Amino acid sequence: MPDFLDEMTSCIPALRRYANALTHDRDTADDLVQDCLERAIRKKALWRPQGPLRPWLYRVLVNIYRNNLRGRNRRPLQIPIDDVAEQLFVPAAQTGRIALAEMARAIENLSGEHREALLLVVIEGLSYAEAAKVLEIPLGTLMSRLGRARTALARMTQEDQPNLKVIK
Repeated sequence: MPDFLDEMTSCIPALRRYANALTHDRDTADDLVQDCLERAIRKKALWRPQGPLRPWLYRVLVNIYRNNLRGRNRRPLQIPIDDVAEQLFVPAAQTGRIALAEMARAIENLSGEHREALLLVVIEGLSYAEAAKVLEIPLGTLMSRLGRARTALARMTQEDQPNLKVIK
């Protein structure tokens, strides 16, 4: 068990990063990681040590995230106005931050399937095979989702760019 817990502990920063990218809310991401770790410890007997623990933990996290989404879609989210009042007044952003925010919005506009695949491969650095295993989909399906996600991102981020004429 100590080896399992040590390896699980080393995965926490990556799990937090991925959960934060999925939820865009630190508290929700922390809750998601905590639920993931709790479930992983509780279901340790289901893990087969044939490879690294990290992809299995990602799969647990993704499953909890999807279950939470389904539950949230059944009941509307209610947020007190006092909780978001500070966010209504946003200072002017710099150019780099604008581009980053534009990309973040574009990623948010992707379907859940495309966003999950893109974040695992691009942000978390998983191989295609590991990401396909985490999402429990065939490798070809993952590659197709990545291609469509990248195409959609390019289209969404280039629509706002002015048409440039190429001078030959």
